[in-house]
Amino acid sequence: MSDRVNRQWLLARRPQGMVSPADFEFVERPIPELAEGEYLVRNLYISFDPTMRGWMEDRESYMPPVALGDVMRCSTVGQVTESKNPAYARGTILTGLFGMQELAVGGQGFMHGTPVAEGTPLTWPLGVTGLTGMTAYFGMLELGEPKPGETVLVSGAAGATGSVAAQIAKLEGCRVVGIAGGPEKCAWLEKEAGLDAAIDYKSENVEERIRALCPDGVDIYFDNVAGPILDAALANLALRARVVMCGGISGYNEEKPPPGPQNLMNVIIQRARMEGFIIIDYVSRFPEAAAALTQWVREGKIVHQEDVQVGIENAPETFVRLFTGQNLGKQLLKVGDPVDL
Repeated sequence: MSDRVNRQWLLARRPQGMVSPADFEFVERPIPELAEGEYLVRNLYISFDPTMRGWMEDRESYMPPVALGDVMRCSTVGQVTESKNPAYARGTILTGLFGMQELAVGGQGFMHGTPVAEGTPLTWPLGVTGLTGMTAYFGMLELGEPKPGETVLVSGAAGATGSVAAQIAKLEGCRVVGIAGGPEKCAWLEKEAGLDAAIDYKSENVEERIRALCPDGVDIYFDNVAGPILDAALANLALRARVVMCGGISGYNEEKPPPGPQNLMNVIIQRARMEGFIIIDYVSRFPEAAAALTQWVREGKIVHQEDVQVGIENAPETFVRLFTGQNLGKQLLKVGDPVDL
C-alpha cells in the first residue's frame, strides 16, 4: 500500500424511507498499487441520478445492489493520472461508474471507463449527452414514437431526463406540455426550453390542468414520477396513446410500495400502450444517441441546466437534493479540475 489517501463515501446502511446523509460513511483510505491492466482515475465531476436510490436497496434489479461498506456506485467524469493499461494513457478524460470518491482504480468489474471526445465540456457526458440524455432519446423516440401534431405530456419535465425528452418531442413537431414543481421551473420550461405550456404540480390541480391544456387527450405521456401524477395522465389519454415508463421518483423513498394507479383501465378503453425500459437495453446504439444529442445541443436546439455543487465532503447532501426538488436540471458535484500531465 502507498501513502496516498483517497476520500470515499461508503454505503453505511439501507435507507428507511427518505434517503439521508446518515446512510453514508466518510472514510479515508490509502490507494493500492496498480496491477497490470489497471489505471488510476481522479474524479472531476460526480453524477447523481434517481436510480442510485434503487441501488441502495437489498433487492434484485438490472444491476446488483451496492453492498454495505462498499463505495457508493455512481457515474463520474475523471482523468487518468497513472496507468498500467495501454488503452488508457495518462491525461485521458473518461466517464464511467467510478463511485462517490476522489480516486478510483479502473480496469476491473464495473470500473471500466469510456473516453470523452476532445472538446466536449466535462459535464455533458454525465447529463445531456450521456446516459441521462440518452434515456430521454430512446424513451421518447423508440417507445413514444412521436408524430408531428401530437400532444406530448412529460412529468419531471424540468429534470435532467424530462427536459431533454420534452425538447426532443418539440423537435419532432409535437405540442408539448411539461409538469414541474414551482414557478421557476415552469417558467424555464416555457421561456427557455420552448414548451407550449407547463403545469405546476405544487400549486395546481394536475388532472384538471391536463384536461384544460390537452382537450383532445394526451398522445404520449413520458413518465418520470409515477404516483398521483401518473394517475392524472392516465385519466387523459387519447386513443392509441403511448405511456413511456421511465422512472417513478415519487415513490423511491417510500417504505411501502404506494397503491397502483386508479385509472389503469383507461389504458384498455383508449387502446393505449404502456411500456417500461432501461437505458442499458440500447448499449449498442449509444454512439448514435450521443452524436445526435451533441449536435442538437451545439446547434442550440436543446437547452439544458446543470446544478453543480462543490466538494467531495458534500456528496450525500447533494444526492438528497434530487428527492427534495432543490435541483433544476442535472445534479452534479464538482470534485476537481483536470491537470496537465
